[in-house]
Amino acid sequence: MTRLRVVVFVNDLERRNRLVELLRRGDHEVVAAPDPGSAAEAIRETGVDTLVIDVDSAGVDREGLWGALTPHSLTDPESLDAAERRHLAKVLRHTGGNKRKAAHLLGISRSTLLNKVRKYGLEPR
Repeated sequence: MTRLRVVVFVNDLERRNRLVELLRRGDHEVVAAPDPGSAAEAIRETGVDTLVIDVDSAGVDREGLWGALTPHSLTDPESLDAAERRHLAKVLRHTGGNKRKAAHLLGISRSTLLNKVRKYGLEPR
């Protein structure tokens, strides 16, 4: 059997550990990824033959994931507005919605962030 490089992206620690253990017993090289950032980093740095992902995990950007998994020749470049919206949403998730902290991390004023949040419809529902 061919040894595979596998990235396991599952938020639930117990499920992730069971999958990793099972795959390692099969003599596969396994990287456990508890969040989208570490999964993306593992894919970029080591490459991957197989990706095991719980698409219902918190923080999964399905569009971004599809873009990362699709050959670049098949996808159009993202618009600057789309990239800015995605990045703002990520920073707001990271700060738990704290706009003052998010503005500080982004290096912009809070009022500028509030304008962008309205522009991109990032207000919590």
